[in-house]
Amino acid sequence: METAPDLQYANVKPRILPLPKLGAPDIGYITVLEAGKHLPFAIERTFWTYYTPESIVRGRHAHYCTEQVLVALAGRIIVTTEQADGTLETFRLESPDTGLYVPPSVWHTMQYSHTAVQLVLASTAYDESDYIRDFEHFRATWRTSE
Repeated sequence: METAPDLQYANVKPRILPLPKLGAPDIGYITVLEAGKHLPFAIERTFWTYYTPESIVRGRHAHYCTEQVLVALAGRIIVTTEQADGTLETFRLESPDTGLYVPPSVWHTMQYSHTAVQLVLASTAYDESDYIRDFEHFRATWRTSE
């Protein structure tokens, strides 16, 4: 069964989210996130990736409904996003006080430094039917929604 795209995201773009950084160099830092205050959605799922070989490109999908914020807790993550209209953007994440908001209407790939630890905050529980893994299907799905 195919999921329908959530049309409210048809023209939403990925964007950097500065996250609160409390503390000082002599004592260390803490970053706290609160749904509705720092994030544009309530968190339903959290996961992280690590020890990904630098030669591997992960992601290669979009979603029908799931919103995500990606954070590089350690190392460097290069995120490439593409909107259905072909707009490409590249984001370099390498600070734990910076997140990248990825709406469901955006195809995204990630490439990691070996030491990278990526935290992902997602608006929905895992559901395989929410994933669009075929690029041409992604473009066709979200182009009709514009």
